[in-house]
Amino acid sequence: MTARPARPFPRVAAVAAVAASAIAAIAASAPAQAAPERYVVEPTHTFTMFEVRHFNTSTVRARFDRTEGFVVLDREARTGRAEIAIDTASVNSGIASFDAHLRNPDFFDSARVPKARFVGTQFSFDGDKVSAVAGDLTLLDKTLPVTLKATNFNCYDSPVQKARVCGGDFEVTIKRSQWGMSWGVNRGIPDDVRLLIQIEGVRQ
Repeated sequence: MTARPARPFPRVAAVAAVAASAIAAIAASAPAQAAPERYVVEPTHTFTMFEVRHFNTSTVRARFDRTEGFVVLDREARTGRAEIAIDTASVNSGIASFDAHLRNPDFFDSARVPKARFVGTQFSFDGDKVSAVAGDLTLLDKTLPVTLKATNFNCYDSPVQKARVCGGDFEVTIKRSQWGMSWGVNRGIPDDVRLLIQIEGVRQ
C-alpha cells in the first residue's frame, strides 16, 4: 500500500505566522528595561549643613563647603546606592574662631579624621520619587546606622550641565555623643544635631 503524502495545513500555518508577528511587534514596542543610572555630586548645589540649639535659645547653623560622591539609582528595581564624603575641615559658620574650634579634637578633629562619610544602601520610594535613604554614617572613625528623610526630590534637564540632574533635601537628627563627640554635652550644649544635606547629582 502506498502512503499518502502529508497534507499541508495552510490555515494553521497562517495563524501561527500572524501570532509570531504580533509577539515580535509587542516585544519591539515594549520599553527597554531601565538600567541603573549613576549621578555624580554637583558641588555648587550640594552642601551638608547642621543645626544645634544654643543653650535652648537660638539655633546655631554651619555648613561644610566641600562634599563629593555619587548616587546610583535604579527606579525600575527601586534600589540605589549613595556614597558621600564630607570634608570636615571645610566647615563654615561665618565665624572664624568658631570654625577653628569645630575643626579641633573637641568636635570634628579634622586633622586626624579629615572625612565624614555616608553610605546609603536602602532606598525607599513614594511613587517614582526617593522618600528616604538608610545607610551608615561614619564620623570620627565610628560607623552607625542612620536614615535620611527626603523632601523635594526631583529630576530635571539642566540647561547648564546639558544633562539630567536629580536631587533633593535630606535630613536626620543624630546624637553626636554616639560617635564620641561629647564635648560640652554636660555643660548645656545639646547632644542632638540636625543634619541637612542638599544634594544634586549629574547623570553620567
